[in-house]
Parts: sequence; structure tokens; C-alpha cells
Amino acid sequence: MRKMMLLLMLLCLASVVQGQRAVQPERFLLTFVPNVQFSPTYVAIAKGYTVEAGFDVTIAYLSEPDVVDLIASEQAHFGMVSGEQVILAAAQGRDIVYVYNWFNKYPVGVVVRDDGRITTPADLRGAKVGIPGRFGASYSGLTALLLANGLTEADIQLDEIGFNAPEVFCMGVIDASVVYINNEPLQIQNRADAGDCGDVRGVRVFSASDYTPLVSNGIVTSKAFAEAQPEQVQAFVTAYHRGLSDVINNPAEAYLLSALFVENLPMSDDLRAALEAAAREQEAFLATNPSREEIAASRLALAETLHAAFDSKQLLQFDVLLASINLWDSDALGQSDAAAWETMQDTLLAMGILKAPLDIETFYTNAFVPSGD
Repeated sequence: MRKMMLLLMLLCLASVVQGQRAVQPERFLLTFVPNVQFSPTYVAIAKGYTVEAGFDVTIAYLSEPDVVDLIASEQAHFGMVSGEQVILAAAQGRDIVYVYNWFNKYPVGVVVRDDGRITTPADLRGAKVGIPGRFGASYSGLTALLLANGLTEADIQLDEIGFNAPEVFCMGVIDASVVYINNEPLQIQNRADAGDCGDVRGVRVFSASDYTPLVSNGIVTSKAFAEAQPEQVQAFVTAYHRGLSDVINNPAEAYLLSALFVENLPMSDDLRAALEAAAREQEAFLATNPSREEIAASRLALAETLHAAFDSKQLLQFDVLLASINLWDSDALGQSDAAAWETMQDTLLAMGILKAPLDIETFYTNAFVPSGD
């Protein structure tokens, strides 16, 4: 079935290319590994939006520093990195500019047991808090969350645990953990529901974005390329924007298409059939021109329907997708907010990673963001 879907996708792309200007090969540099959280990219490719824009896109999964290096040196034209990396690159005089804001809300937060002992971020004072390490978005998000609640790192016991939050949290050796809120809290809750998380029965999450605005991942290119080839930047950003919009509007379709790119994404025959039916129903619903609120309600209804028919383990990655959509969804998709950049810069200054403030308008722009969804 998967091979048949891939064949249909390729046939569709071939028909789109006919009559279009010749496409050019283009690498899109992502971080981490293939994952359903990159569904906007997968949908943009699978539905032919990138081809329509003139790009034959392949994906490379690298570290953020490698992405910055390749973009700044124009060995690649488009990549996805966090706002903090953009600021730090600018401080080093790197030729990089942030042209599309993927996340409306910063994805980092702190998870605790929902047992009444820690009910606000201020209650973290004296707590033992796990973190992957003192680097990256996790560290920046924690620092910003603490500062917004009158705390600093000195007020907690920070324990570097690597990327093992569910395992370490459920062992009971930490009171809280810094997590990506669209993923690890779901894993912990699933373990708790299965009785595999010690005495934990439920979790509470403090999202950094609920307390302070911050800039997360977005599309970057080099300033030189943006100035020399603004039409190509506009075309690429628009293709991604279309993919992101489609994921938000029809997550069942997005999950099915992501399975073409993410090996071993959970997909039984029954789940595939349910998602195919849901995708068709959603397409008909979208034709009625529903509001953003009505579309959000439809996602909740879909989640309830699926959970009534399938176990939580099989739906974990679909739940991750839905949780991610909640972080992406916005009435101004792709737009960067100056206040979020200022707060991100202030956080890096407070951490001592950035030595002096920069002119934020030099390393981000909204000029290439499509005006409508």
C-alpha cells in the first residue's frame, strides 16, 4: 500500500511539472531525524507545492551548527533552525536571515507530576530539574521560563540527563524535567496510563510560551541569496507555507503523507483506513470555508474519534502531530514578532552566551511571508 501511494504521488508530481518551468535541485536542511513533526515539509513535497515553486527538494537531517554553516557559506540555500541560533550566528557576523516563523509558540516547557506539590513555575524553587544539557532550545526555554517567574538557575538543582526525560522522570529521581511539550509529556502520560511510571498518574506542563514570547524554529537563508534571488526565496517560502496550512487544516492527510518519509511511522491497516476516511471527510468540511476555530474543533473531534477506536500507544505519533499543530497554528502564519526576538535576545544575554545586544531587524524579515493562508 505504501509503495502504491508513493507511485501515485510521483505520478501526480510528474503531471504538475508538465508545462512548468524546469525545476532545480534544492536541499532543505532539517535538524534531528525523520519525524512526523516535519510534516509541513513532507506535505509540501508530496502534494507538489515545491515542484510548482520550481524546486526538486531533497531533505538532509543535520545538526543546527552544520545547518548554519552550510547556509551562511551558501553551500545550501534553505534550512530550518531555532531563533537562538540565528542570533548567535548574527553575533559572529554570519550571513544568515530568518525568513519564515514555523512555530507560533515556543515548544519547550517543564513537566511535573500533577499531584499538587508543584502547581506554578515559582514552585520549582529547590526542585531537582532534569535537562538534556546546558545548550540549545531546552536551556534557553528553561532560562526564559525561570526569569519570567522570578527565578534563576541558582534557585533549582539542574541535572543533565541527556534526551531521556520520560525514562528518568518515571524513575522518580527528578522532580521535574525540561521537555518539548508536544512530545515527551505524551510519552510520560502513556507510561503512567500503562502503570509504567512509578507512582505518577498524571502530569502538568509549564510552557515557556505561556509566560514569555520566544522565537523558535523557522526557515533561514543567506542574506546574499535573499538579495540576489528574492523570487526564489518567495517561491520556496510560499510552498512551505502551503504545506503548513494543509497540515493544520487536515492532520489525517498529513499523517498519511508523512508515512512516505518517516520509516516505521505507526500505521496499521485499520488506522490507515480510518485516517483515509477522516481525510476525505475533512476535505469536504474545508470546502464549506470553516473558521480557524471550527477547524481547531474538528481536530479535537478527530482525536476523540480515533482514541475511541485505537489504543494510545498506536496513536502516540498522531497525538504528537496534533500537539505540534497547536504550537504552529496562528492567524498570522509565518510572521515573526519583534517582541519575541527581543525576549530571545535578552535571554541569551542573561545566560551570558550573547555578550552584547544586536539590532534584531538585521537578521529576520517578514518580507517573504505570504499575506494569506
